[in-house]
Amino acid sequence: MFKKRRKLKHFTIGDYVVYIIISFICILFIAPFIYAVSISLTDPDVYVPFKLYLFPDKISLATYKYILSNASFMNSFKNTVFITFVGTLLDLCVTYTFAYVLTKKNMPFHKLFMGMVVFTLMFNAGIIPNFMMVKSLHLINSRWALILPVLTNAWSLIVAKNFIESIPGEIEESARIDGCNDIQVFLRMIIPLSKASIATLTLFFAVSHWNTYFNALIYLTDTNKRTLQVYVKSLLIDASTTGVGVDVMNMPSETVRMATVILAMLPILVVYPFLQKYFVKGTMVGAVKG
Repeated sequence: MFKKRRKLKHFTIGDYVVYIIISFICILFIAPFIYAVSISLTDPDVYVPFKLYLFPDKISLATYKYILSNASFMNSFKNTVFITFVGTLLDLCVTYTFAYVLTKKNMPFHKLFMGMVVFTLMFNAGIIPNFMMVKSLHLINSRWALILPVLTNAWSLIVAKNFIESIPGEIEESARIDGCNDIQVFLRMIIPLSKASIATLTLFFAVSHWNTYFNALIYLTDTNKRTLQVYVKSLLIDASTTGVGVDVMNMPSETVRMATVILAMLPILVVYPFLQKYFVKGTMVGAVKG
């Protein structure tokens, strides 16, 4: 028997137009990143200002070594790591404990609590009330001001709640028959079965804390407590900022800036591929169901 030949898809003019547009958009997104990487890897001795670099003329890690040895950068990096790690951990704890409670429809005032969560999807207190709240809690110029006021949000709660509700109820019932209480059911059954949504929300929370900029700008006054994003902003935008001592080292400011930007993005770029596979299951199930 002859194998049936696989029919090749005939591309129409419309298909070619779509592919060209998509390719152009991809280039627009990728080109600035390639440009930043190329400049950051260019040897400071051969760097030429205002030249378009798609590939370094001479590769050197001198700029990266200098930045990693700079006290200001490392201090900002440590502050951001602390805020990201502690903030993400607390976000997950608050989100999933609250979401698990919201799945109990026989709980007193269930509709009231659910209504309060949905209400915050449409209305926000605003900058001034938030600042007054942080000030009343004596968190001004404290790294906790970037963690405690944003422990969770309505969207994450709804995603976690719907994902937990997608877990068969028989599993929880069997755990109770074995003598588990609510806390044991939550820790031994619900959390292990919610790994997909936990991985997804972990990345969302981590990216949010890692990119903390505006709150850090208005709540932190001590430069020793500033986050990495505020440091990058001062290096890239503030004309009065000498940055990391570029003039003293006779190092091109552009290579230092681009290397700093790459280092600020690198941790998220490294973590993302390991959690990306959970996105479809974690987000779609939690967001669509219910």
